[in-house]
Amino acid sequence: MKSFQPKAIRYAHPDETLDASVFLSLANEVWPGDYRVESVAQALAKTINFTAWDGQRLIGCARLLTDGYFFGTIPEILVHPAYQGRGIGKRLMESVWELSPTSLFFGAQPGNEPFFEKLGYTKSIQSYHQKKKRRGSTSPTDL
Repeated sequence: MKSFQPKAIRYAHPDETLDASVFLSLANEVWPGDYRVESVAQALAKTINFTAWDGQRLIGCARLLTDGYFFGTIPEILVHPAYQGRGIGKRLMESVWELSPTSLFFGAQPGNEPFFEKLGYTKSIQSYHQKKKRRGSTSPTDL
């Protein structure tokens, strides 16, 4: 069996040229859903995007949303399942922290807490959510 050997991982911090359809290819590997490319492009334009690439393939992305003074959050950190456990998420999170002008507050999906705690993040305020159907979604599961 031939072992998988990735090319050198290239990071872009920030990545001002991230294409919505390329981002969606990664997002669907991690969180499959019914996404609209136009809406994703608008969302990406409102965040500072940090990316990891294996050649021409997007394999990781972290997005920073901040008002520049009071608040900063990470809406997503995505690493392609085939590349997890290689330090890519750690490097993306370190880059977000270095460039963030504010403290960071974000939620973690259950089971991912140890990843963030290894990076020095501590549990903070309790988060709450209320689900709303994503605009333009045709799927009842995309909330």
